[in-house]
Amino acid sequence: MKNRAVKKAIAELKQRFGAQLSDSQGDCEAHGRDESFHEPAWPDAVLFAQSTEDVADAVKICGAHDFPIIPFGVGTSLEGHVMAVQGGLSIDLSRMDQILEVNVSDLDCTIQAGVTRKQLNTYLRDTGLFFPVDPGADATLGGMCATAASGTNAVRYGTMRENVLGIEAVLANGEIVSTGGRARKSAAGYDLTRLLIGSEGTLGVITQITLRLYGIPEAVSACVCPFDTLNGAVESVIATIQMGLPVARIELLDELQIRACNQYANLDLPEQPTLFLEFHGTEHGITDDTMRFKDLAREFGGGEFGWATHQEDRNRLWAARHDAAYATTQMRAGSKLMTTDVCVPISCLAACILETKQDLDRTDLLGTIAGHVGDGNFHVILALDADDPNEVEAMNAFNERLIERALAMGGTCTGEHGIGLGKMDFLGREHGDLIAPMRLIKQALDPQNLMNPGKIFDFE
Repeated sequence: MKNRAVKKAIAELKQRFGAQLSDSQGDCEAHGRDESFHEPAWPDAVLFAQSTEDVADAVKICGAHDFPIIPFGVGTSLEGHVMAVQGGLSIDLSRMDQILEVNVSDLDCTIQAGVTRKQLNTYLRDTGLFFPVDPGADATLGGMCATAASGTNAVRYGTMRENVLGIEAVLANGEIVSTGGRARKSAAGYDLTRLLIGSEGTLGVITQITLRLYGIPEAVSACVCPFDTLNGAVESVIATIQMGLPVARIELLDELQIRACNQYANLDLPEQPTLFLEFHGTEHGITDDTMRFKDLAREFGGGEFGWATHQEDRNRLWAARHDAAYATTQMRAGSKLMTTDVCVPISCLAACILETKQDLDRTDLLGTIAGHVGDGNFHVILALDADDPNEVEAMNAFNERLIERALAMGGTCTGEHGIGLGKMDFLGREHGDLIAPMRLIKQALDPQNLMNPGKIFDFE
């Protein structure tokens, strides 16, 4: 039975929101899990917000009853970000899906937080513009801001941190604030926009975003290149970046990941370490860039190129890459997804991946390697029996060794997925004494610890 304080909070929320507020078991269960292996944790109720004012009113009511608040987009996060570990209200922003303004001449747009990246790019298609940050999942852009998302295009276009001009958010006291603006740069005061990006819902609820846009390239070419060895594939990536070859995407899949993708997506790629690449530019420019990479790849054991110049062929290729995690878990019936997320300086990439591959081979874990290697970020995707304590222990030990390896190389425990529940211990190892000022910021903006409590670090 819900205690009296919870019942009072839900009753007041129902009075304000009516049918927008649900405490049904089905809705609560759907909002208490994400794509990770973490145990679900249900909220006590779900609000389907339709405006920033809805969010502000809900936050004020929750504050009056010490009722936790957990923002929710579409549930594609990978570190337990949406788990209601202390109960509370899940604020579902998916109905806030309006594209409010597109400024073609200034290459920017303003959207509500529930707009997904595919929805935005479909809307933009006839303008000649697109938004490039592509984490794979069709996540909401509010969620992508909250987790500082990245993806396959980051090597050329950057991450959410580089592509957000301004944010509207509701703080823990119910105040609606706007950070940044539409100017391309500013030296005015603290950068609160970037403070909210990557805050994972612990400092406020993001409700509106102003984004940078880019012109759709005149020509796009994608290619696939298998390599004799994993080391050769990684070394070719390092050489590509160091020589300044302007790739838009450069993705690595090891031989087991290729096998999984072949089975899942009905492909027939050689089961070897493979790079997926994409070049953006003019017809002449991308032909020249592709030939330069082909010559470079041969030096590192690169094999026969596969080409994809038609839109539908490129879409199929990148869909296979984006479905890598699902392809891996399909190799083991009933398994759950656990994916690591380290990022290291590009010069350390080969050593980190090869040592990790050797470490993985010494375990009994089923895992593949895939990553956005153009910026030093790679993932080990594990198909895990989460009900086997020995396997979970082996997974945790492997993940700890991987993160310690990355930190020793000057890297980070998370390149794009965020901290959430899964990496709280590692954040302290990475940032040490900086956790104290992070806690002070949290305390200043959320003194009751109601905003997504139990994530990133312990508040106490």
